[in-house]
Amino acid sequence: MSESILKLIGKRIRDLRKEKGLSQEQLGELANLNYTYIGGVERAETNISVLNLTKIAHALNVGVIELFSYTRINNQTKGRSSDLEQIIELLLSISPKEVKKAKNILMEVFDKN
Repeated sequence: MSESILKLIGKRIRDLRKEKGLSQEQLGELANLNYTYIGGVERAETNISVLNLTKIAHALNVGVIELFSYTRINNQTKGRSSDLEQIIELLLSISPKEVKKAKNILMEVFDKN
């Protein structure tokens, strides 16, 4: 993989910020972070903390996991994201034993054994 995780996260934050029509300064204000820090994160010059990832996600009105959703994944799920989000939410709400059962059922239904 040629791009580092910091570059991918920074690019994702930039993409989401622009999608929401926010400047770095506006995002910084919403996240209670300096705009120069936001710029450093977007350019992968700053090693972002989990706490600051959470602040930025909250300011962008997305879940933290969304900051890890890269273009390749987004292209594969285009048009299916709502269904996938509902499935993920359901799986997150059940026990590990039930998750395994759900996986086995899906494998059987789609003949992926």
